[in-house]
Amino acid sequence: VQLQASGGGLVQAGGSLRLSCAAPGIDFKFDVMAWYRQAPGNQRELVASITRGGRTNYADSVKDRFTVSTDNANAFYLHMNALKPEDTAVYYCNVAFMNSDLNPQIYWGPGTLVTVSS
Repeated sequence: VQLQASGGGLVQAGGSLRLSCAAPGIDFKFDVMAWYRQAPGNQRELVASITRGGRTNYADSVKDRFTVSTDNANAFYLHMNALKPEDTAVYYCNVAFMNSDLNPQIYWGPGTLVTVSS
């Protein structure tokens, strides 16, 4: 599974960005799709996730500002509004699923840098 992430960039505080993550050529559904981020000097942290059933989960720091969604074709998105300088980080998409042997599989996409200027 190869994930393709895009959408990062430089934005002023209060602005918006949308990150996208796609898995071309995959014809099965992921169980969980998630976005993580890692700021310099910090550990990677979960930002938001969405299950195949549509259940979402958000870090407290992004609730009411970020929205995770999927188009049900194995592409998913992170809509980021009201961005703050502390949202500056490299954002990674992540998927998880059970393979045919019922072993959990986890894959990471390449990071995409989001920089929020004050």
